[in-house]
Amino acid sequence: MIQLRNIHKSFGTLEVLKGIDLDIAQGEVVSIVGPSGAGKTTLLQIMGTLDRADSGSVVIKGTDVSRLGQKELARFRNRQIGFVFQFHQLLPEFTALENVMIPGLIGGRSRRETRQKAQELLEFMGLGDRAGHKPSELSGGEKQRVAVARALINEPAVVMADEPSGSLDSANKAELHRLFFDLRDRLGQTFVIVTHDEELARTTDRTIHMKDGRILLADQPRENTQSSCAAPQPGEPSSETLSPLHRHEPSEQ
Repeated sequence: MIQLRNIHKSFGTLEVLKGIDLDIAQGEVVSIVGPSGAGKTTLLQIMGTLDRADSGSVVIKGTDVSRLGQKELARFRNRQIGFVFQFHQLLPEFTALENVMIPGLIGGRSRRETRQKAQELLEFMGLGDRAGHKPSELSGGEKQRVAVARALINEPAVVMADEPSGSLDSANKAELHRLFFDLRDRLGQTFVIVTHDEELARTTDRTIHMKDGRILLADQPRENTQSSCAAPQPGEPSSETLSPLHRHEPSEQ
């Protein structure tokens, strides 16, 4: 689903990425680990189309994004890629529901449809009763779950997460990690996660080890440590309830 070929990136005279080749399949949860300065975040930004490689190709769902113009790239990013950052990046003047809605409205969806979808996502996150609260009224874990809901509003092909649990305490960190696998198991969502969290890396389907701008080792896919057949808990939506969220195709504007 994602293919990177011979990715090079330099900042001035410093070569940060030195010929990266990587394939990520639909529905994988992949972690990228390595020491500071290894090039992890730069690689994630290039995969997420937030930056361009100096050379090489990035293909996502059959589209070579390195060939897209700025407007086409912005439209592709809005519809196909979700982002979760270490700090939630929620807009403080908007409620949780409004924050989740923003990418959908930018993408041209109707306000009514976007509002309904955002509410469904917040309910799935266990935040249905917090939809009208602003970020200052939410806990750290709640803010990050709102950020995940926002990343999912346009049913992206992949969610890129950069140290998503880095600012959370142990309990909220574990809850967020479970949520990633829940979304993969129920919706087939693909995640690429840059992390220093060894526990999270061990539970992902594959771990990509980087150092000095190169991939040193890409683990073979592991057997999922999270059951994809687990029954929903009481009060949780079933996969049948959630799956339509992932099938909507927005009309071209």
